[in-house]
Amino acid sequence: MKINYEKRIFGLDIMRAVAILLVVCSHAVWIFPQTKNLATDLMSIAGVIGVEIFFVLSGFLIGRLIYKLFTASEYGFKAVTYFWVRRWFRTLPNYYLILVFNVLLALYLGATLRDNFWQYFLFVQNFSWEMPLFFGESWSLPIEEFAYIIGPLLLYLVLFLRLKINKSRLFFIITSLIVLFFFVTKIYYNLNHPETDMMFWNVNLKAVTIYRIDAIYYGVLAAYLSLVKPSFWRRYRFLFLGIGALLFLGLNFIIPTQQVFIESYPFFWNVLYLPINSIAIALVLPVLSLIKSAPKFLLKPITVISLISYSMYLIHYSVVMQLLKYFFPTEGLSMSTLLVYLFVYFLVTIILSYLLYVFFERPMTNLREHKKIKNHFK
Repeated sequence: MKINYEKRIFGLDIMRAVAILLVVCSHAVWIFPQTKNLATDLMSIAGVIGVEIFFVLSGFLIGRLIYKLFTASEYGFKAVTYFWVRRWFRTLPNYYLILVFNVLLALYLGATLRDNFWQYFLFVQNFSWEMPLFFGESWSLPIEEFAYIIGPLLLYLVLFLRLKINKSRLFFIITSLIVLFFFVTKIYYNLNHPETDMMFWNVNLKAVTIYRIDAIYYGVLAAYLSLVKPSFWRRYRFLFLGIGALLFLGLNFIIPTQQVFIESYPFFWNVLYLPINSIAIALVLPVLSLIKSAPKFLLKPITVISLISYSMYLIHYSVVMQLLKYFFPTEGLSMSTLLVYLFVYFLVTIILSYLLYVFFERPMTNLREHKKIKNHFK
C-alpha cells in the first residue's frame, strides 16, 4: 500500500490509531467471560474513550472543511451537497457492505432479525431510543452522519436571514448553538431518568443520536479556533494539553476511586461526564495537530493502523469476534490458550481490515475524485 505521508498529519494519525486500538481492546474482554478485575474494567472503559476520540477528531477534520467552504465567496446548496457526497463516499459503502454481511451472518447463525432492522439502512436504529444489540458497534455511525448533515445545512439556511454578521463569526455562533442544543438534550434526558444504572446509561444515553451530536461539534469548535487564531492555537498548545490531561485523568481515574457512581450522581453522569470527556480530548488537538512526521519505525505502522481504522471498527466485533466465538468457544480454555486466542483476534482483525481497506474502502472513497462527480458540482 503506497502512502503519501506529505498529505497526512502524523499527530492526528496517532489519535486515530489510539482510538481504534482502545475500541478493539475493549471488546477483547469477551474472550475472558469469567474474568473480572482491574484490567478488564479498564479495557471496558477504553472502548468508551476510543469512540469519544473518534467523535472529536471527526469534528475537527470536518470542521476545518466546512469552515473553509462556508467562508468562501459562494456557499450554496451545491457546495453543501458536494460536501455530503464526499463524506458519503468515505463512510457509506463500507457501512452498507458490513451491514449486509451482518444480516447474512445473523441468518446463518440462526438469529431472528428484529422487525425494524430496516432502520439500520437509514441510520435511525438509535435515533432517540435504545440502541439494539444487533451490529452493536454501529451506534456511532448515525451520530456521525447526522452531524455531517446538521451543521452544513444550518449554515446554508441561516444565510437566507441576511444577518449583518461576518461568516467567520456566524460559523462560531451556529456551531456553539448546536453544541448548546444537544447539551440541553442531556438535561432533558436527566429530568426523565433521575434513577438509572450504567447498563441503562450505556444504551439509552451514550449510544443515542439525539444526545450525542455535541461530541462531534466540540471538535468543530476546535477546528474553528485552529483556523481563526492559529498563533494562539500554537502558543498555548502545551497548556491546553496539561488542562486536557488533568480533566481526563480526573474523570476516568480519580472519580472511580472516589466512588462517584451513576446511582448516586446521575446528573454528573447523564449531563456532564461525556461533554467533559469531549472537551478534554479536544484540548489535546493543538499539540497533536502540529506533529507532522516521525521516525520511520513509528510512522508507517501508526499511519497504516490509522488508515484501516474505519474498517477495523466495523468488523472487529460483530464479524471477527462473533465468528471466532461461534466456531471456537472460549469456555473452559486455559489462560495461556486465551492469550493465544487474543493474539489471533488482533491478527485476524488487522489482516481483514487491511484487505477491506485496500480492495473496497479506498477504491470506493476514490470514486469521489471522478471527473463526472467533480464536474457535476462545479
